[in-house]
Amino acid sequence: MEEDRLVVRFVSEDGNSDSKDFDFTTLRVHRELQEAFAAAFAYRTGPSSPLRSIGSARHTWSVLTSFAEYLDGLLRPPQSARELAETHVRGWVEQRSRIATALKELGTLKLSLRKVPGISPEFAAAMTRSHRRAKSEPMISYSRDEFRRILTAARFDVRRAAGRIRANRELLARWRSGELGPEHDRHEWRLGRLLDHMDRHADIPRYANGGHQQAWVEKLGTVGEHVTRLHLGARDIAAFAVLLTGLTGENPSTITKAPAAHHRPDGYSGEIASAIVELDKPRRQSRRHMDVALTELPDWAGVPADREPSSENGDDLHSAFGVYMLLHDLAGPARDLLNSPNLFAWWALRSGRGAAPGPRTKVSSGHIKDWAQNHDLPSDRRRKTRMQEKPGTEDESTQLTVTLNLLRHSFLELNQKPVAHSTKTLANNYLLRERGNLTEYQQVVADVLEKEVKKAQTRSALPMLSTAEVEQARVDPAEIAERYGLDAATLKRMLDGDLDTVVAACSDNTNSPHSPPGTPCRASFMLCLSCPCARALPHHLPVQVAVHDAVQAKQDSMAPLRWAERFALPHTQLADLLDSAGPAAVTDARKSITADQNEIVERFLNRELDLS
Repeated sequence: MEEDRLVVRFVSEDGNSDSKDFDFTTLRVHRELQEAFAAAFAYRTGPSSPLRSIGSARHTWSVLTSFAEYLDGLLRPPQSARELAETHVRGWVEQRSRIATALKELGTLKLSLRKVPGISPEFAAAMTRSHRRAKSEPMISYSRDEFRRILTAARFDVRRAAGRIRANRELLARWRSGELGPEHDRHEWRLGRLLDHMDRHADIPRYANGGHQQAWVEKLGTVGEHVTRLHLGARDIAAFAVLLTGLTGENPSTITKAPAAHHRPDGYSGEIASAIVELDKPRRQSRRHMDVALTELPDWAGVPADREPSSENGDDLHSAFGVYMLLHDLAGPARDLLNSPNLFAWWALRSGRGAAPGPRTKVSSGHIKDWAQNHDLPSDRRRKTRMQEKPGTEDESTQLTVTLNLLRHSFLELNQKPVAHSTKTLANNYLLRERGNLTEYQQVVADVLEKEVKKAQTRSALPMLSTAEVEQARVDPAEIAERYGLDAATLKRMLDGDLDTVVAACSDNTNSPHSPPGTPCRASFMLCLSCPCARALPHHLPVQVAVHDAVQAKQDSMAPLRWAERFALPHTQLADLLDSAGPAAVTDARKSITADQNEIVERFLNRELDLS
């Protein structure tokens, strides 16, 4: 902050954006308040703050400017930070109540005003209280068919871009090798000459005086056609952004600012190709940097077994790995011209925001909007019906509006898997925003629960030895062994704990119904609950209780559908076991659970004990 001018300079953390000076002497408030607001803004945009982009800094500045204008219009405007009161903030909000983003801006203002030095304790407390949120507009996620239509359109553009650039790279290589000459195909020779000039000079051949393309170049096509012979264009880069967001479910800004640098743990020769990329999500603050593994395994959104072939060149456009690696290749020339670390690099044909035509790295929402408008992407009947129910929506709206945020939301809705956030955030902040789809979602969950409970009722219950039977078996094992289909030696090993898994003991590890005969069982220990080889003994009850309680607790932190699909069956099976044991035995078992047992249960539910 410059003392005389009260200027706060913001520099984007990624180093790719120009710095921006914010002059607080332009605010129409008393000098003392200007200084206080400048100090708060400097704190919020400093190195340790969550405001890392030029866009967030501009937004915060805009909100502070609006608040200052409101204060200036009061009969008795405050002169210092100490005079700021909650009524000032309420009045500002009321004045802006017709604006759709008013409450969001209020949150931004409160975060800034908390950092203003010299405010009263009462005002500071008021700025920390949560404000009532407006009812959010229902977010209508794409249906599975709509989602696939969008990704199919993106794949088409990506495939076409790859074919175009590779064909021109091949032509350039032939021209430079001397395979093409003016005595051969003159058109191809001229095109090779043009590509060579563009590759060396990052521009088309132009006249020195006027800057227009030379006549022979003009005969070969337009400037736009020429510069995208070796570079990706705006439409291509938008398709890549759509495809990567749809295949990963990552935040749009995380995708569009992804780095080109990556690590190949497969050593370029593994059965399943993979790459580890360090993605950045600033909102996570201390956990913002994430090592994300991209593999060539097809995503759920791809078409199964009979899916369309990716391309003649074998490009995998159904996995994030395949799309990432293709973009890494095709964007390479523009990235080299910019000396940029970013994955996304392309050639802009028009100037924008003060930048001349040429290579770029930024991808905006406008690029995605323009891309969608160039495709025939019809809505399905469900969306048309729900959109028509919204006031002010025209009935004839049939085309999909495509945004990266909605693609991410739809990925989470369809895939029920958290991406760079917790399962609780997934359930509460994403899935429940689909208010129009909530009834449908609840019915799906109910159907899955019913299906899993029926499975538990039809499958064989896990045989349980009582305490009395265990005592009898230690004296006369033959009768108990016969009763439970065991031989005496196996029963003795069970009693000694030598055959314990997690929730039971296994009588025959090499003859499991879940593995080929004669081979050791590699199935999840969760399947022991209904396996004919498993037997439960009294000493298993504490772990069974711990697993039951842990599974039940996960209902609060998991998306309901994911919990139902993964845990409804074992939860029902364990509940039946505990009912058979009786409430007194369960209470005693719960008290006797050890720290080691809790650790085993945690690893068990995290699938750290799974062998396959």
